[in-house]
Amino acid sequence: MIAGVDFNIRKAEKEDAPVMMELIYELAEFEKAPESVINTSRKIEIDGFGENPLFYALVAAFQDRVVGMSLCCFRYSTWKGKRLYLEDLIVTGNFRGRGIGKALFEETMKLAKIENCSGMNWQLLDWNTPAMDFYKKYGSEFESGWLNAQIDL
Repeated sequence: MIAGVDFNIRKAEKEDAPVMMELIYELAEFEKAPESVINTSRKIEIDGFGENPLFYALVAAFQDRVVGMSLCCFRYSTWKGKRLYLEDLIVTGNFRGRGIGKALFEETMKLAKIENCSGMNWQLLDWNTPAMDFYKKYGSEFESGWLNAQIDL
């Protein structure tokens, strides 16, 4: 755990699943796609805190209230080897600008280094200039020429 000015960062726990879902819904609203969320708190409990966790999450707490999270998982690149994929970095609206996102991102980078990853990957929307500006501070590179693809089952 690291201490911030008025918050701390810690590993997420099973009991955090409901507030993690609240943050996910808030992000979906921001990204103008709330109807796309089909996940549930129960699935988060099973998938993240069960016998074989599929993801790792950090949360930022302010006075014992979770106000942000970083959720990631490992992936394998045939070109670069083990990578950490940052699925979401979320800080609730009225807590932005306090260094919480910075602390979450830096702790996530530390995890990637501890786990001997060759780097981190993530996605962001091309209209989200605040996020682009944030990641540029870390020397992030933005790829072009690749299209995202998915299939829902």
